[in-house]
Amino acid sequence: MNPSRPARYGLSLPNRGVLFGATSADELLAISEQADASGAIDSIWVGDSLFAKPRLESLVLLSAIAARTRKVRLGTCCLSTFPLRDPLFLAAQWATLDHVSSGRMILGACVGGSLPREKAEAEFAPFRVKLTDRGPRLEEGIAILRRLWTEDRVSHEGRFYQFRELTLEPKPVQKPCPPIWIATNPKPELTKRHVMDRALRRVGLLADGWMTDNTPVARFKERWALIRDIAREAGRPTETMESALHLMVNINDDRTVAFEEAVKFLQTYYSPAMTREYIEGWLAYGPPAMVVEKLRAYVEAGCTTPILRFASWDQKGQLARALADVMPAARALRLPA
Repeated sequence: MNPSRPARYGLSLPNRGVLFGATSADELLAISEQADASGAIDSIWVGDSLFAKPRLESLVLLSAIAARTRKVRLGTCCLSTFPLRDPLFLAAQWATLDHVSSGRMILGACVGGSLPREKAEAEFAPFRVKLTDRGPRLEEGIAILRRLWTEDRVSHEGRFYQFRELTLEPKPVQKPCPPIWIATNPKPELTKRHVMDRALRRVGLLADGWMTDNTPVARFKERWALIRDIAREAGRPTETMESALHLMVNINDDRTVAFEEAVKFLQTYYSPAMTREYIEGWLAYGPPAMVVEKLRAYVEAGCTTPILRFASWDQKGQLARALADVMPAARALRLPA
């Protein structure tokens, strides 16, 4: 990590918000254009799910955003349906997106199923995919994508996929291939130690970056150091590895008003069962200076890419406020040596 490098900032679009009147497809595209033109936002991200948490489909939406923007990088935060998608189709779709965007794509992948178990199983069942296979499917799928993007006449004999002498064309614009970041945030109080270790090792061994959410600063710093140690021990370069935190934001000079709107929005967006305590940990809220201070804590812990999601029905207003009152100070924050 370059000690003189500033943090880069992402904007996460609420593509699930079309279901409850928080936004529209047209507004999401307009916001993307505004963020791209601002010069203060470096990347734009969309969430992904099918039936468990329905929304505008992520790859189709990214294609539209790619056509309306010129500079920002584009990605999934994260592609929770990765274990359900055929990697042959996904390789072709993502390579095409890389051409449509002129080489701006970042594939944020994850195992999916971060829901109550019965809902996660219901999401996977129509595809005849076992929830217990999602980790191995992610690992095998990533290996297939990288080979199809960089090699010709690829043959593969794996646990889930088998094919012989396939050549994907056109190859992606980015060389050797588009970066793949893996999202994972195992909770120590809910996850067995060996499962947690395997999830973090997967990032260090397979990914170009790590994505997480609602992670205390100290835990973020500890896990980011561990992931880079794992990569280093495997002989992988760590200087170019990225780390991203998906952070909910509500900017309002009245801190109480900011929190209450965020609670209502997030309980509508995700689940009424989401507790106020959980939201408090995931949220940067209140006057601009308080939002900047929360960003500062994560950047100083090594977060290269804070990704902001506005927990508000006023997406345009929040973006305007962020660009005017948060981003000038946030963009002055620099990563540690």
